[in-house]
Amino acid sequence: MSLITLSHISKSYREPGSDQVVPVLRDVSLSIEGGESVAIVGPSGCGKSTLLNILGTLDTPDSGSYALDGANMEKCTPQQLAAIRSEKIGFIFQLHHLMPQCTVLENVLLPTLALKAPADDTRKRAESLLASVGLQDRLNWKPAQLSGGERQRVAVVRALINQPKLILADEPTGALDEKNAEALTTLLLDLQKTTGVSLVLVTHHPAQAARMSRVLKIHEGMLTN
Repeated sequence: MSLITLSHISKSYREPGSDQVVPVLRDVSLSIEGGESVAIVGPSGCGKSTLLNILGTLDTPDSGSYALDGANMEKCTPQQLAAIRSEKIGFIFQLHHLMPQCTVLENVLLPTLALKAPADDTRKRAESLLASVGLQDRLNWKPAQLSGGERQRVAVVRALINQPKLILADEPTGALDEKNAEALTTLLLDLQKTTGVSLVLVTHHPAQAARMSRVLKIHEGMLTN
């Protein structure tokens, strides 16, 4: 069974201040297997982020169906969708969205607050993951004390802390220089392989996309291989 199955997804938005409806996604069908890495590429405004938001249950399609890990998302209540996001999906964005007043360790542990896992277990897992990305000496540092690359590594660990089945990364290297962007892509792929999580990466960079096991292109709202 595929981890993700999208069937004939379409999505449109109404332009602010007018009655004009702008189609963003058109009849998109897609399957992603567990443990697979997939890049989604295309020009700005083509629907990449909209597709990622639908995969993350942050947005709903106008038509079509979406099944994640065997469950139909359109049949879930808002409370059930929130639980799915907490337990099965990790998000990484271009901006790290770390809480400036919290330490590195506290930022990583934030997603665990909604779950009932033992505190000692989650702390040990957080410390182990931070060590795996070279941040074992930064546990009590605040985000302002870290480099841009270090902050994004914390964001990666935070996305993995609840052992999700799916990582959604929306231009995660967009604010980094070339060296740090390459290092972060390598880190994501290494962690994807060691944890068995599925990775969906939205990127403008062909070199990063080519490192994924599959590259999908969106053109005028339609998905092509």
